[in-house]
Amino acid sequence: MLSRVAPWLASRRETAGSGISIRVLSGPDTAMLRELARTDVVANVFILSHLAATGTAAPTTGGASIFGVFDGDTLVGACWAGANLVPVQLDPELAGLVAEHAQRSGRRFASIFGPADTVLAMHEQLEQLGQPAHEVRADQPLMTIAGPPAVPANTELGVGQLADFDRILPACAAMFEEEVGYSPFLGGREFYSRRVEGLIRQGHSLVHLDEDGQVMFKAELGAVTPEVTQVQGVWMNPSFRGLGLSAGYMAAVVMLAQKLAPVTSLYVNDYNARARATYERVGFHQVGTFATVLF
Repeated sequence: MLSRVAPWLASRRETAGSGISIRVLSGPDTAMLRELARTDVVANVFILSHLAATGTAAPTTGGASIFGVFDGDTLVGACWAGANLVPVQLDPELAGLVAEHAQRSGRRFASIFGPADTVLAMHEQLEQLGQPAHEVRADQPLMTIAGPPAVPANTELGVGQLADFDRILPACAAMFEEEVGYSPFLGGREFYSRRVEGLIRQGHSLVHLDEDGQVMFKAELGAVTPEVTQVQGVWMNPSFRGLGLSAGYMAAVVMLAQKLAPVTSLYVNDYNARARATYERVGFHQVGTFATVLF
């Protein structure tokens, strides 16, 4: 609802240059946004998953909104603005203008992620506006696989169950802390716990627990559309690392993900040579480059 959006977003349409304007999208803009995002269903799986779940481009009850960049009446780019900034088919030359709007909204963002050129252009503008980054991961291969994996799948991997929530949540938190360097519970447990519970309820939590109930491996399908899934949160229990298990687990992730969509995607830090080698062994190949900026 517009009443939940910062007043300047709800009431003001800024002219950003000759023919270019930026405003918050609303329900009637949904078809335009979906058409724009479908230009690249892999890179834009996050926003397409949101539209599939909610059916609208309107601001959420939690205060997230989507900036639309228009050339006249034509939507030429967009950017999700919630806990994170996620550009959608946004030309790097227009990224700075969107970053300025995001800064003026007064909202705090945990990260920017998406196509590297655009993300880095947004970061550059935000840095000039006094918002330095905690970390910049400028080169993250975006990888996909369609068809069967190239190695046998570990059939012990299955869909997480709510009965195992108290075991899955600590594993998710451990992965998060390894990945970004701080606990997801810093601001309280409720938000992150709800996120993990929601993934389990959706059937998007994939996990293998051993006989003692400890998580050996887990991953999530963080975004899902009928065409593409995006794998996130891949984590192997440190007690089981170095045993050659990763490829079989990732093959199982692909097999389970392909029950929902024919293409499985993920993005990985370029410096994580071991993970990249595992993904390539399973059959993933690079189709683009993402970047992530952590604040």
